[in-house]
Amino acid sequence: MCAGPEGGHLGGSMSAVEILVALFFRTMDIDPADPEWKQRDIFVLSKGHAAMALYATLAERGFVPREEVATFCRPGSRLATHGNVAVPGVEFATGSLGHGLALANGTAWAQRQAGGTPARTFVLIGDGELQEGTVWEAAQVARALNADNLVAVVDVNGFQQTGAVREVSDGAPVADRWAGFGWHTVEVDGHDLAALGEALDGAVRAPGPAAVVCRTVKAKGVGVLEGRSASHFVRLDTERKLARVRGSLGAAAAPAATGGGRPGRG
Repeated sequence: MCAGPEGGHLGGSMSAVEILVALFFRTMDIDPADPEWKQRDIFVLSKGHAAMALYATLAERGFVPREEVATFCRPGSRLATHGNVAVPGVEFATGSLGHGLALANGTAWAQRQAGGTPARTFVLIGDGELQEGTVWEAAQVARALNADNLVAVVDVNGFQQTGAVREVSDGAPVADRWAGFGWHTVEVDGHDLAALGEALDGAVRAPGPAAVVCRTVKAKGVGVLEGRSASHFVRLDTERKLARVRGSLGAAAAPAATGGGRPGRG
């Protein structure tokens, strides 16, 4: 759970759990034994405040020791509130929202310049973040470059720090906006692993940049906080709070790793 006395961005992390599992355990070509493998797929966490979910995923996938997750946000830990490039599998220090897609454009372009079958870049973006103009500037550039190895995964949980997205700056319908920029677009239940896998399969085969728009629930699985902007940043600083959250989550089995080798690209 990484939201102890130091606190953490629990809501936006829990809405993205299945997305990260689908990417790191099924879709991406990566090698935990060689995080700097030159032909690896790249993942950019544009919604950098969800770093706790990324760290947990990296730990389960074998990039970092599982016991290190308990050091999140503690003095001397490399597991900072937002992504830290000292952690294997973290490509950029993000969290200043709106920049992840532009970074992803750069890595996807570099992958295509390398020759051969290009590796792919995946970027996870939050729906509140879509209020940043840089997202749409980058979307336009990606279409102009015909970035067919770039996939944006959009976590539409409906909330941002200050309230519901629709009440702050309504950008709906999200999928139509991406399609309007010329992206191959599909909308999916972001908590359905099978549906996510199929959507990502289609996205990587698209002839240009692709967007997978995921309908999710903020703080999914944490009943006392689900669907509330109050879950944006949470401190589980008492045993009572921690017990309530653990009770909501129940005992969850860790996903099985997909070998850890280099499966090759379809």
